[in-house]
Amino acid sequence: MRKPYALLSILLTALLLPPALLWPAGPSYAADNGSWSVFPASSEISQRPYFYVTANPGTTVTDKVVVANKTGRPLTFRLYAADAYNTARDGGFAVRTVKERQRGVGAWAEPAKSRVTVPARGRVTVPFTLRVPERAEPGDHPGALVALDMGVPPVERSREWGRIDAGDGSLAVGVQRAVGARVYLRVNGPTVPALAVEKVRVRHTQPLVPGTGDSTATISYTLHNTGNVTLNPRVELKAQGFFGRTLLSRDLTGIPSELLPGQRVRLAEPWRGAPQLDWGDVTLTASAEDTRESASVSFFALPWLVALVLGTGLVAAGVVVRVRRRRALR
Repeated sequence: MRKPYALLSILLTALLLPPALLWPAGPSYAADNGSWSVFPASSEISQRPYFYVTANPGTTVTDKVVVANKTGRPLTFRLYAADAYNTARDGGFAVRTVKERQRGVGAWAEPAKSRVTVPARGRVTVPFTLRVPERAEPGDHPGALVALDMGVPPVERSREWGRIDAGDGSLAVGVQRAVGARVYLRVNGPTVPALAVEKVRVRHTQPLVPGTGDSTATISYTLHNTGNVTLNPRVELKAQGFFGRTLLSRDLTGIPSELLPGQRVRLAEPWRGAPQLDWGDVTLTASAEDTRESASVSFFALPWLVALVLGTGLVAAGVVVRVRRRRALR
């Protein structure tokens, strides 16, 4: 059961609203939670949805981030850089909290101010510096520049609190809220797209008596980006039964649109109408640009009543064999 104050930590829904519904001064792609937004500084003729940076190891990049206050009172923020990762829940884009250890963009980027107060209906533009280390690994290093509300002190945090789900740029940390503008950094060098499907499992739910109800199965698996670039994966599911009969063939939905380098996401796919009596294989094939990998697992579907009868029969047969052996030894 959740603690009462945990209800205050539910992630706030902050949609990427159409341009006409946004605060007039912000770009249409600003990360926004209805009270404030965070976005890259843009010229009058060019607006950027996110920060896209390509750099060589050992170089320094400078840019500016804008924090816009949409409320009728001043707001004070902690401004910091953070690394990104995929959430375990659904693979969404999320970033680390200010107290977590940062290894990429979160460690390399530094705003000129770590604390800013934005006047009511106003905005503040803050320069920041991104220093790419000499030994930075080539490939993608996603992150965000985060504006954390300092107006309300945080309450006790659990392990799962304080994660920014930046699908819309918003989050809750205790009772604090934050918005993050994504940073997509690519360090020049060899790029290696690679994808793996791991730990495929099939779990059946069978009716007690064959033919008296629906049989369902859940196919779970782990999607793992083993390369150094962000991937947009696709997953195909196939199930074959006895004698190679095709039982199921579909392209899966609910796959993360951005699987970040090194990240694993545990996913599950329901299989309604799964066979009640069959023996075969389930194969998952994941593909993205220049990479394709498959993994399979065998399954054996057997109704409970049939399994019970067979089990009872085996036990009875064992008892009979034992009795006969004992009699033969007398």
